[in-house]
Amino acid sequence: MASSFTRLISGRNTAVLLASLGAGTMATGFLLSESGPLAAEGRTKLYPPSSDFPDLRKHNNCMATALTPAIYAKLRDRVTPNNWTLDQSIQTGVDNPGHPFIKTVGCVAGDEESYEVFAELLDPIIKDRHNGYDPRTMRHPTDLDASKINNAVFDENYVLSSRVRTGRSIRGLSLPPACSRAERREVERVVVTALAGLKGDLAGRYYSLGDMTDKEQQQLIDDHFLFDKPVSPLLTCAFMARDWPDARGIWHNNDKTFLIWVNEEDHTRVISMEKGGNMKRVFERFCSGLKQVEHLIQERGWEFMWNERLGYILTCPSNLGTGLRAGVHVRLPKLSKDPRFSKILDNLRLQKRGTGGVDTAATGDTFDISNNDRLGKSEVELVQMLVDGVNHLIECEKKLERGQDIKVPAPVAQFRK
Repeated sequence: MASSFTRLISGRNTAVLLASLGAGTMATGFLLSESGPLAAEGRTKLYPPSSDFPDLRKHNNCMATALTPAIYAKLRDRVTPNNWTLDQSIQTGVDNPGHPFIKTVGCVAGDEESYEVFAELLDPIIKDRHNGYDPRTMRHPTDLDASKINNAVFDENYVLSSRVRTGRSIRGLSLPPACSRAERREVERVVVTALAGLKGDLAGRYYSLGDMTDKEQQQLIDDHFLFDKPVSPLLTCAFMARDWPDARGIWHNNDKTFLIWVNEEDHTRVISMEKGGNMKRVFERFCSGLKQVEHLIQERGWEFMWNERLGYILTCPSNLGTGLRAGVHVRLPKLSKDPRFSKILDNLRLQKRGTGGVDTAATGDTFDISNNDRLGKSEVELVQMLVDGVNHLIECEKKLERGQDIKVPAPVAQFRK
């Protein structure tokens, strides 16, 4: 039976009542009324979208560029089947106007359905972040055939380590910004159960962040495997650190060259890595392990989030498609001081970071160089692009060592439309 408060607010004298009590008083009473679902629905209608539109005048991220008052008005009151809202999606971009080293996306998905429910905003963001890729008209290719990669063993006088990573999400469960404790624990259960089926050089062990011993924790720190509770505001404002460290953990093979992070920024982060410059071997292990993990997941009645327009679905729109980041730590003492260095990287579709990650500036002469693209090219294409680009950088470094001039390469084609 509807409460007297609910009947009162639905009556024709509502406007008079709001004026006499004040909107804040009314909203407080409304939220405390016994009619929960009706109260939530009514509250969204208390103020027009124009009153809720965020102040983005000093912002520099993809969300702030794409979000207009008209789009906000259209999407504000929509919810996904898991009750994820537009305001929750954009909160990280509202709270973080910009980033000192990269242009951020400024929003996250709470579930697979977010990319459809909020498509009027997310499609332009995807197009901006992924170099004109149109998710309504284009199709994303997938290719995990590592035999197609060429010239992928780097000169180890320059390349110190090689790494390929991606993410995968379990269909039917909310993504980390929105998941309940139960969903997060289910992700852990599904993934860890599947990983127990890996054999041979991929066989390994899972370490729960909440249950590991001090000795195990120190070993993971020494191996540079352990991920900490998120402190970056880009992640905390996207609700990534809730209930930490509940249902988070790290799995790695016995050789410590194949890792899977569980319930960090995505359901899973899959990483193949090793010291030195053998990117060919790193990518072979990456492809083999990823295929086996997907097969084991499917055997247990689950599947990864994927569609032909967006490829693999992940939390951040920047990681759609392949979700792949292939990178090396490489020494470039002379090239890094050349004024053409940034232009060379841009034309090769590469990005540089500090060796400490996305939130660190490069220091000294060692850089984390990786592919800049994720969507519209296959895994093989992106890794080959990284390989060709790093080989070019090393050749430039060698020329500068010999006192020879270098040239800025022509821009690499972005993708086939």
